Amino acid sequence: SGTLEADRGAVIFDGRDITHAPPNEIAALGIVQMPGGQGVFGSLTVRENLDLAGWTHRRDPAGVAAARAEVLAMFPILNDRLDESAVNLSGGQQQMLALAMSFIMKPRILLIDELSLGLAPVIVGQMLPVIERLSKEGVTVVLVEQSVNVALTVAQRAYFLERGEIRFAGPTAELLNRPDILRSVFLSGASTSASTGDATGESTDAAARPEPSDEVVLETHDLVAGFGGIRAVDGVSLRVHAHEIVGMIGPNGAGKTTLFDLISGFTPLVQGRIDIGGRDVTSSSPPARAAVGLGRSFQDARLFPELTVRETLAVSLERWVASRSAVVAAMYLPPAFESERSIDRRVDELVELMGLGDFADRFVRELSTGTRRIVDLACLVAHRPSVILLDEPTSGLAQREVEALAPVVRRLRDEMGAALLIIEHDIPFVSSVADRLIALDQGRVITDGPPAGVLAHPTVIESYLGTSSAAIARSGQGG
Repeated sequence: SGTLEADRGAVIFDGRDITHAPPNEIAALGIVQMPGGQGVFGSLTVRENLDLAGWTHRRDPAGVAAARAEVLAMFPILNDRLDESAVNLSGGQQQMLALAMSFIMKPRILLIDELSLGLAPVIVGQMLPVIERLSKEGVTVVLVEQSVNVALTVAQRAYFLERGEIRFAGPTAELLNRPDILRSVFLSGASTSASTGDATGESTDAAARPEPSDEVVLETHDLVAGFGGIRAVDGVSLRVHAHEIVGMIGPNGAGKTTLFDLISGFTPLVQGRIDIGGRDVTSSSPPARAAVGLGRSFQDARLFPELTVRETLAVSLERWVASRSAVVAAMYLPPAFESERSIDRRVDELVELMGLGDFADRFVRELSTGTRRIVDLACLVAHRPSVILLDEPTSGLAQREVEALAPVVRRLRDEMGAALLIIEHDIPFVSSVADRLIALDQGRVITDGPPAGVLAHPTVIESYLGTSSAAIARSGQGG
């Protein structure tokens, strides 16, 4: 697409060398890129985004208008929100808008980066037929996708890249028979070593696995939050018990991440109360909530881009710094030296635990989405919270990494004694690790209970799961 220029080699399109061509010229030739999770202009309205997509065919206003009407028929929700800023759309709606813009541009080659990233199954199920239709109409579609199960539904051929090299090229279905390629690079060591050490390398008895107890470690009371007259969270009350894993599912825009923001202190409450470990933290700052044992991950792995992985992990261990005296640190007295050595040892343990050895001295900005996700999880392990909020932990991870993540999540619960509340769209993953599921829609709790019962709820099926088996079964066998 021209957004990054090759150091060596050549890119040939339709007999023309476009290796050093600027992105606007490449787009005008018919090569359109749909970036993963960032394919729209947030400050523009939906209408303005769609208008902008027609720039390569501005001499054919009738054709652009017809294409626009077509995509609005495909995605009616966009028609309902034409005059709303794109930044206010849910992740799924933004992905719909990005695909609609790509459709209007009438591409010859469409490059899609992680179609299913952060999307509810019903949204993925709505988008897959659009991709198939474009392909049947003669558009060449190149899809970067972490879920082999999703890729199998639309792709006939596959390339598997690792560390910048092609490891496999051939029919997509053959990938399922290549365990040497479809393996967990990062998490296999963490998941298989659960019986030999805890999250910081200390020996534990893996057989002593705590069960959910009656002790409530996180409780919300009638939480309400709104944006521009819309109630994103509307009277949510929930309880999470010690050593319990609770999954949270629901459509994009249901209020799940906003609920996490309320619990973490990043978004102000309209009404309600939040208790962590029996303490009322409703008026507490995010750092104060972290100090009482709250840990939080974000959808986009909010790390320090200018720090290395080692430095990032060291920062995440701040809660456990032994010496905090500025005088001791300035004079580099023995307590400061010992504190630094202790942090360095624990960083080494985390690097080994999470399989980050090849990336330890690289800057965070240089890492892929999936690798940043692993670093984000390592930071949570370092913090050792008693309540962990995981916002789409499988987002950006390869399918085999997702399948290896389940024992790691259980390990956080079993060995750290933590309770976990997990927002997730990967149904096989979340249903396999959660003791119960909570389903949200339009800011309200729809149902709460054992995974099988929640997933069979009619409203959950209609508004969230849909009917596409590939979209639902992103990980696991037989998707």
